[in-house]
Amino acid sequence: MDTSTAPWRTPLFWRAAQVFARFLVALLARLEVSGDVPAHLRGGPLILAANHISPFDPVVLAAACRARGVAPRIMATGGLFRAPVIGALMRHAGHLRVDRGTAGVHQALDDAAVAVSRGSVVLVYPEGRIGLDPGLWPERGKTGAARLALACGAPVVPVAQWGSHEVLPYRAPKGLLRGIARSVRRRPVIRVRFGDPLDLHDLADGTPGAARLGTDRIIDAITDTLAPLRPDEPDRPRHVDPGRPVDTARSHRRGTRG
Repeated sequence: MDTSTAPWRTPLFWRAAQVFARFLVALLARLEVSGDVPAHLRGGPLILAANHISPFDPVVLAAACRARGVAPRIMATGGLFRAPVIGALMRHAGHLRVDRGTAGVHQALDDAAVAVSRGSVVLVYPEGRIGLDPGLWPERGKTGAARLALACGAPVVPVAQWGSHEVLPYRAPKGLLRGIARSVRRRPVIRVRFGDPLDLHDLADGTPGAARLGTDRIIDAITDTLAPLRPDEPDRPRHVDPGRPVDTARSHRRGTRG
């Protein structure tokens, strides 16, 4: 059988890691998951597009996806794959390497397109980095997620999370132990919400600027999904990480374009 076209099967190791992620999150916080992924999409092909607010996000999303019966392959920074032990585990779990700022980033999109076409669920962070917006609202996105959706024709489910920024500091591992100790003591609430699927098919017919239009739709959808998770923090988060820099150059607000 040609393994290049064989349907993707989630490694048992990755499913076990998701169970461990749920245990780890439970030690440090209280996880609340709302919304859902339609049953017919849980096995893929599907793109999950999430906001990125903390180094703890991958663990939170692994746990939340486990709660909804989804085992996504995560597009993650190449630095993780270069780590001696973590890199091997990431590859074994089927995650996808992204070498940001290099020509290899195009290879990452090609790999993701192959993964989705083989029936995988792929998790992407459209912002391309941990957000630096002062209000921790989703930033203006990179176009990779939209281009992936347009190339594969797969639906996009926006995923919003709130609270993981209270667990680990932006500059972790600096301040890691202090953050963990504070979380064990305070047990912050982390909320994850799965939004309604987006269909970008109407942009796949050669629409000028389709990738940017699709990206703005995705970011708007994540923002709309996030708003109900932080009703008492509409402008700025209560928890302020002094080590997180602020950058408003890529700020994006719900309903804005460009």
